[in-house]
Amino acid sequence: MKTLLSLFASVFLLGNVAFAQVKWSVDPAHTNARFEVKHLGIAFVDGQFKKLEGAVETKDANNFDAAVVNFDIDVNSIDTRVEARDTHLKSDDFFSAEKFSKMTLKNATLKSAGKGKFKLTGDLTIKDVTKKVTFDVVQNNGIITDPWGKTRAGFTATTSINRKEFNINYNDKLPSGVDAVAPTVAITVNVEVVKN
Repeated sequence: MKTLLSLFASVFLLGNVAFAQVKWSVDPAHTNARFEVKHLGIAFVDGQFKKLEGAVETKDANNFDAAVVNFDIDVNSIDTRVEARDTHLKSDDFFSAEKFSKMTLKNATLKSAGKGKFKLTGDLTIKDVTKKVTFDVVQNNGIITDPWGKTRAGFTATTSINRKEFNINYNDKLPSGVDAVAPTVAITVNVEVVKN
C-alpha cells in the first residue's frame, strides 16, 4: 500500500511540474516600443515610449511556443525628440493621455510560425478601444545565460495598425487632400525578458 501511495504522490508531483508556468519579466532597460508614421505624405516621423513593463509565462524554460504575454506602456512617456510634438501627441487630438494614461496588450499568445518565428495575437487597448492585433515575432539568438547567471531571451515584434480604428482621429489634410499624419502606424517592439 505504501508503494502505491508513493507512486501516486510521484505522479501528482510530476504532473504539477509539467503544468507549472515559467515566469519571465520584461527588462525595461533593454526593451523599447517604437512607432513610425508618414508625415505630409513625403517622410516618416518616428518615436518611442520610454516607460513600459510586462510579463511572459511559458510552459517550459526552453520553448516560447504558446507563451502568454502581457504588456503595459505609459502613454505619457512618449518621446519623438521634439517637446512640442510630444505635447500635441498627448492631447485629445491623439492619445488623450491625461484620461487614457496606459496602452496595454493583454492575454496575447505566441504561436510558432517556423524556426525562431512566431505570431503573437492579443487584445491591444489604446484609449477606449480594444482590438485583436497580430504581431510578427522573431526570436533573436535563442535563450542565453548572461555573464551574471541569469537566463534571458530577446524578441523583435512588428505590426501595423490604423490609428483611426483606435479613436486617434486627428484629420488635418493638405490642400492636395494628403493626410498631414497618415492613418497607418508601423510598430516595432524590441523585448528582452529575464527568467524569474
